[in-house]
Amino acid sequence: MKFALIGHPVAGSLSPRLFAAAYDGRYTYELADFESFEDAWQAFLDNYQGINVTAPFKQDAFARVDRLSEDARRCGAVNLVIKQADGIYGTNTDISGIVAAVQESGIPVSDALVVGTGGAARAAIAAARKMDCKVTVAGRSEEKVQALASAFGCDGVLLGEAATLRPNLILYTLPGTAPVPDLPFASAVVLEAEYKHPVLTSAPCKAYLSGLRWLLHQAAAGYELFTGEAPSFEKMAKVL
Repeated sequence: MKFALIGHPVAGSLSPRLFAAAYDGRYTYELADFESFEDAWQAFLDNYQGINVTAPFKQDAFARVDRLSEDARRCGAVNLVIKQADGIYGTNTDISGIVAAVQESGIPVSDALVVGTGGAARAAIAAARKMDCKVTVAGRSEEKVQALASAFGCDGVLLGEAATLRPNLILYTLPGTAPVPDLPFASAVVLEAEYKHPVLTSAPCKAYLSGLRWLLHQAAAGYELFTGEAPSFEKMAKVL
């Protein structure tokens, strides 16, 4: 069986190393970098039993699969696709990855601020809901904020207004290249999606959670779906 990560760009991804550690190199896992989703999807159909999907293709994959998990339906995005006997199945392990990373902190949360409006933000909103949090989404574009707030039935504010809130969980999904907005860090657990170039490691927050924990938990859940075998979580953690 062969597996891959599709997206653009994917160079430098830790996924192949994580997958090799998970199964002691018994399965093949490749990086498949395509600017076009159609080219990426055809590569999946031709070459792979399953794929992880990263930006900018998560919503494209959502629209293309035959069957969806409840988590994928909940967030409107797919980050894992598998060929099965009854068709192509799509799910989203980012949700369980976020929940597991937050729960590792041992700090109760009830009020979440999701910063950003992209594919990762959709998973973050769904994960916060799964943890029974009140959710507010914040972004730069009023149109995108309103669209997400409407889709998920949550509150939405522009980033300039976020500092007035008092969340106890911040799920930060902006890229590391984006300017850091004024956010209400003081009483919040902060989980930052960006792990290659994090910008919030020194934020004056209650607890900082690295995106590497999100990556680790979502990868472990996904790899077991790929192979039907539980991966070695401890070996994956050592890679990180």
